[in-house]
Formats: sequence, structure tokens, C-alpha cells
Amino acid sequence: MNTPTARLAAEGVSVWLDDLSRPDILSGKLAELIATRAVTGVTTNPTTFASALSKGQAYEAQVDRLARRRVPTDEAIFSITTVDVRSACDLFLPIYDATAGLDGRVSIDVSPELAHDTEGTVAQAKELWSRVDSPNVLIKIPATTAGLPAITEVIGAGISVNVTLIFSRERYGEVIDAYLAGLEKASEAGIDLSGIHSVASFFVSCVDPEVDRRLAAIGTDEAEALASRAGLANARLAYELYEQRFAEARATALVAAGANVQRLLWASAGVRDPALPGTMYVTGLVAPGTVSTMPEKTLEATFDHAEIMGDVVTGAYAEARTVLGRLAAVGVDVDDVTRALEDEGVEQFIASWRELQQTVNEVLAPSKAA
Repeated sequence: MNTPTARLAAEGVSVWLDDLSRPDILSGKLAELIATRAVTGVTTNPTTFASALSKGQAYEAQVDRLARRRVPTDEAIFSITTVDVRSACDLFLPIYDATAGLDGRVSIDVSPELAHDTEGTVAQAKELWSRVDSPNVLIKIPATTAGLPAITEVIGAGISVNVTLIFSRERYGEVIDAYLAGLEKASEAGIDLSGIHSVASFFVSCVDPEVDRRLAAIGTDEAEALASRAGLANARLAYELYEQRFAEARATALVAAGANVQRLLWASAGVRDPALPGTMYVTGLVAPGTVSTMPEKTLEATFDHAEIMGDVVTGAYAEARTVLGRLAAVGVDVDDVTRALEDEGVEQFIASWRELQQTVNEVLAPSKAA
């Protein structure tokens, strides 16, 4: 098909849906998106699970069984979500097989409440890996200070990981180090490196609103001219770092031993400012070997009218550095912005989890009462 999403795939960009729910699996909607929209993977998050649970009847039978057994809330969450993830893994398995594990991936989060707990994250990642028991699952671990050694330990155990909540290039460099250290650990343990895959989820669309808020407070014409330019510039320079680090001897030696490069995943590709083009963070980040995760609204906009102009990243590094330099000159430090976003992102992640806990409590309550 000569569609924009198919052209993205032709340019080396994997299209993953940023949403998973049992109704979409059971109705055939997810299968249709795979067939017609070139979707080759899906990521999950607590908010979308909470939304799905609060609507419709797809979860009622399982919820009733869990309630009658008086299963604790967090255990109920994992029972419910692992069923959906396992079903999605089955659906994507042909793509996983056809791409030698590159695509056909389904992600599931460790509890955000473990974001600052290395040992707890490692233990739960291993438990989720075992419970889903599908070769194409990715365990999502946040790139917090405590998350970094957990990533190394989990990769070192041969478990594939989606590293999430990356906002800064500095943190991304640490994520690469954690991944490579994990591969070295796996190699020492005699684990086949070719079976370990990872993506590094670099968040994009949240950068511009915070930078633009600071620019508006400055209020000069020069500041106003830089609005909505930081997100793409920051992400493009992350791709430059990706190219540099995976061309170094440490990484190339591991790849020669059978390891896979950790791909950059553009997370949060949905545009937050309605005045901006709805596909801005898709068309502006086309580069080989990347993944673009999209909420359904962005996916449909991309499929409908996105203009895919080929690789728009690797030739734009100088321009990106100029943008960040101009931002610094008017008083906006993008590194400070991304540090603030990481703190905020972790808090929002935890808040979303607690929203899911509340939703599960609410849906369990009627059955428990009965």
C-alpha cells in the first residue's frame, strides 16, 4: 500500500500504536490496524488500561472471578493487564517472526511505584516476563536513577526491555551505557545476545509546551520566534547520539557477537497544541531504525494526510544545535527543562498508576459486594 504509514515503514520507521485494550483485541480493531495502517507493535500505559476498564463489558467475567477470590488490587491489575498483553503478543507474533524479533512487540510496565526501587523493579520485571511468557513482550522500565541499574540487571538476565521516560540526551547516554552493560553481563552468563531486544523511549511532544511557557514569559520577538522548535531539535540530537554511541568499539563488538542495537523510540508523538500540525512529531522525526509510537488519533492523521519526506533527521543536526543555542541565548536552558520533565513524568506515571488502582477497586467493588 502506498499510504503514509506504509511509506514510514519503507523509510525504516516502525509504527507502533500507543494504546491497548481488550475491546480492541476482541472486536478485531487491533488486527485491522495491523492490516491497514502498517502497525507493527503496541505499547501500553496505566491510563489507557484504566479507560478501557471503566467502559464496556470485556473485562466483567475476569473482574468477577478476581473479586470473588478477593485478589488484592495490584495483583488484580497484573492479572488483567497480562491477559491483554499476552493476547496482543499472540496477534503480533507473525510480525515478530517475520522481522526476527525487531517488531511485533508489546510492552507492559513495571509498577510506577517502583520507579525509585532498583531491586523491586528487577524482581517485578522478571515476574512479568515469566507471567506473560511470550518472546515478543517488552518490559517497560523507567530511566530513573534507580531504573538504570535495574535495566542492566534485567537485560543481563536475557529479558527484552522498553526503557521509558527518557527526556534528555544526557539521560539517554546513561540508558545506552546501562543497555551495553546488560549485554556484557548476559554474554558473560552465556546467554544468546541475539534474543535480547530493547528500545529507548525518548519523549518528544512534552518538551515544547514547557519551553513555550518559558518563552512566553520572556515575551520578546526573538523568544516568540523559537516557539515549538525545541522538541524536534532535542530529539534529533538524541538520534545523533544514537549514531555516535552505537558506532563505538564497545557497541560494535557486542553487535559482532550477535547483539542487537537498542533502537530509539519516539514516545509521546501526539501533538498537544491544537495550533500545530497533528503529525508534526511523526513527519519531523523520520530516520532509519526508529520507532514512532502514536495514539490512535495521531495514527489516523498520519495515515490520512502525513507527508513523508524521507530522512529529515540526520541532515538536521547543525540546525538543531542552532535552535538550542538560540534558546539558551534568550534564557531557556533545555537541559533544565528536560530535568524538570523527568521529575514531572515520574510523578505523572505514579499518578496514572494510582488512577488505575482506583479504577480496579471500583470495578471490583460490586462483585465483592455480591
